[in-house]
Amino acid sequence: MKVLKTSAVLKALLDDGWVVVKIKGSHRQLTHPTKSGKVTLNGKPSSDIYGWELDSVSKQSGLKF
Repeated sequence: MKVLKTSAVLKALLDDGWVVVKIKGSHRQLTHPTKSGKVTLNGKPSSDIYGWELDSVSKQSGLKF
């Protein structure tokens, strides 16, 4: 099972052009200027993301992690 830090996933999303539009607690919502939909990323930057959470972010953003 692949494990990534929240900060690494957030950096990958920002590098791809996603923009943080809303933050509430440790949940961030990002949108892209040309892609439809939004991505929700939760957790502190030092938290691990794996399993279904990583799959969900990958599906929402179209990026492979």
